[in-house]
Amino acid sequence: MNVVDLLLKLLSFESVTPDDAGSLKFIEEYLDGYEAIYVNKEGVKNLFLTKKFSDGPHLCFAGHVDVVPAGDGWNTNPFVPVIKEGKIYARGTQDMKSGVAAFVQACSEADHFEGRLSILLTSDEEGEAKYGTQIMLEHLKEMDLLPESCIVAEPTCENIFGDAIKVGRRGSINGVIEKHGMQGHAAYPEKATNPIHKVAQVLPSMAGVNLDEGDDYFGPSQFVITDIRAGMEVTNVTPGKLKMMFNVRNSTKTSIQDVEDFVHHYFSGMKYDLTLSQSAKPFVTETDRPIVHAIDESIKRVCAITPKHSTAGGTSDARFIAAYGIDVIEFGVINDTIHAPNERTSIGEVEKLHQVFSELIKNFNS
Repeated sequence: MNVVDLLLKLLSFESVTPDDAGSLKFIEEYLDGYEAIYVNKEGVKNLFLTKKFSDGPHLCFAGHVDVVPAGDGWNTNPFVPVIKEGKIYARGTQDMKSGVAAFVQACSEADHFEGRLSILLTSDEEGEAKYGTQIMLEHLKEMDLLPESCIVAEPTCENIFGDAIKVGRRGSINGVIEKHGMQGHAAYPEKATNPIHKVAQVLPSMAGVNLDEGDDYFGPSQFVITDIRAGMEVTNVTPGKLKMMFNVRNSTKTSIQDVEDFVHHYFSGMKYDLTLSQSAKPFVTETDRPIVHAIDESIKRVCAITPKHSTAGGTSDARFIAAYGIDVIEFGVINDTIHAPNERTSIGEVEKLHQVFSELIKNFNS
């Protein structure tokens, strides 16, 4: 079975989160000679496959076999892959069974590595991600099997294959402000406290404001207001409360405490409640780390281009891996149809991704 055949097989599993649909067992059996460790919780299956070739560093490939629901608008059955004009159409082609097929095939063909190779797979990346990669990492830490370096094969390229890798991700801070006032008649504003008027006074200083200046890896962390609501949709009653929601995609220069201080600076003196939560913390893997150098060189050998180092986009399971002090980067096929109808990738990209990962394994310690 070559990498394209393997991808076609993986795409045929209807593995909508959190159901792996038998794909993990298939991969376990496909990777003969690798030790399999399962950690399952709350209906989520997680698989860790590992093989020690010799003493040396531990390199891990990570990804997910689950996909989002197919939705409407498909020209073909989303779980029966179709090849047309050099492209493969099916749910999960870009996100991210192409990446899984590429590194599974590369690991199956590896007959030498100066260290340990492993693969971490989950069926809970597209969902809440509570019982997926995080659970497996906790288990690996207990077993003293955490890798030093990891590559997540999410789709990262922008215009042509090989043009971009992710060396980090922004964090995500969510906030809700509830500004309390006193409801009243619109004809007697002096007898009420209108929270809309109070908040309107500070909005120009908050909405869309950069909380830091960014750096070489990240753009500025911006205070983005996502929703404001108050009142009863009538014209003669002023509201007693206003609710404002916001999000900050933060760099390593802005913390959740910085966001709290920013809000308090403008709302001090007002009666308000603030709720903050952080769904992801920012991270960056510096360019001098072995995994960054190795993937750059592998891409150059296969694609004859030097990839840019990006931190753009949303979140991925790389955020959980980085939290353990593991050097982690992301590299995969072009990202332009993920989660969309008629999701597709090209045969050429899949074959080149397999070649890049094979080069990475062969030259990681060189």
